[in-house]
Amino acid sequence: MIFKGKEQKKVSLGVIIGNRNFFPDSLVSKARKELIELLNSININGILLSDQDTKLGGVETFQDAVKCAKLFSEHKNDIVGILVILPNFGDERGVAETLKLADLNVPVLIQGYPDDLNKLDVARRRDAWCGKISVCNNLYQYGIKYSLTTDHVCSPSDPKYLKDLQDFVSVCRVVRGMKSARIGAIGARPGGFNTVRYSEKLLQHSGISVVTVDLSEILGKANKIDNESAEVKKRLELINSYANVGRTPAQALFQIAKMDIALNDFIQENALDATAIQCWTSVQENYGCNVCTSMSMMSENMQPSACEVDVTGTLTMYAMQLASGSPSALVDWNNNYAEDPEKCVLFHCGNWAKSFLPDIEISTAPILGTTVGEENTYGALSGRTPASNLTFGRISTDDVKGKIKAYIGEGELTNDELKTFGNKAVAKIPNLQDLMKYVCKNGFEHHVVMNASHSAHILEEALENYMGWEVYRH
Repeated sequence: MIFKGKEQKKVSLGVIIGNRNFFPDSLVSKARKELIELLNSININGILLSDQDTKLGGVETFQDAVKCAKLFSEHKNDIVGILVILPNFGDERGVAETLKLADLNVPVLIQGYPDDLNKLDVARRRDAWCGKISVCNNLYQYGIKYSLTTDHVCSPSDPKYLKDLQDFVSVCRVVRGMKSARIGAIGARPGGFNTVRYSEKLLQHSGISVVTVDLSEILGKANKIDNESAEVKKRLELINSYANVGRTPAQALFQIAKMDIALNDFIQENALDATAIQCWTSVQENYGCNVCTSMSMMSENMQPSACEVDVTGTLTMYAMQLASGSPSALVDWNNNYAEDPEKCVLFHCGNWAKSFLPDIEISTAPILGTTVGEENTYGALSGRTPASNLTFGRISTDDVKGKIKAYIGEGELTNDELKTFGNKAVAKIPNLQDLMKYVCKNGFEHHVVMNASHSAHILEEALENYMGWEVYRH
């Protein structure tokens, strides 16, 4: 349907069909029929007035607005966004009053029909070009946020409008998901990583909750699980089917499986959307393995997981996942790529989702192993990400200025030669040097998130327009 990757739940959109009584009735009737057919064809549930509820099913008077708002309120748990359709000039107050009364606080997309040069007589003209401006003016006055189509006016049969509609549904998913996101912070931030500090209070102000737990609780529960239990055997089967275990010893696989069970129990108990885990060095020193395999499996299953308790990193993973419908990965802006100013190496010791690693294998973390013993780092993943589209970005809390900010952009992942261990990729990004200057000058983290899509425009609209955050689009 609209999304690639994991199967997405069918969404519901409220629909307001604007009307003015001195325009031809046939224009409204035809628009209603066209829109219903379009939404059905792309598996979207449209919630709109019937032609028995109001004249032609449109919204024109205050009484119409009350009826439409009541309908929307009855479906407030399902509606993720509102479509405003203007087959003619429409009634600007009717649209604004409906949205005010319904008070759903969801994204709004405004579409106006184009006129035909041969049909500008009184009996057939639309004037939606002008009406759309009036509707937007009223919504602006009411403080209601809204989105616009690529072209000022367009027909539902126009491929541009179909793309606008698909992107709008993605924006709705991001906004709904972010406004109610629940992030698990598992363990304390590693002492050497001031870079991943963040403000829980700023996040909560935007509706994002952080649920904390001491790492010892997870490790303690994992240690109490019997190696011979049916639950462990089932989890071992999942791990073996997920990745090539390579030379990973049986004991390490048991450790990985039991911690995976403890983590998933915590996620289920707290209804978490994503997690950020203290992945080193306590896990290795006190438990004896890496948690990367579990994090990879969670991210692949659309429950993003980031290392080093990078809460805003995993929040970024979640946002990109909602925008694209496919998994995201937390990476380091790690190395230059030879002397090419527009290429760099993306790297992590090993927790990327399987979608990024066709040659995935459970291995060790050599760098970390130099201090904790490589035998205690089994569970890290090895693999190379092949060429694909790339959306990159980062959400961060700027505590000093009291705001949430982000940068996003697009590029490509390439197949350029790269000889190293861990999880690795080569990225080509236009004006990369300017981007690095922006990252450094504005105090962003060394972690960035990648997604195999081109969805920066969706994230920009959702995060800047509807979440109200400061967004830099590279």
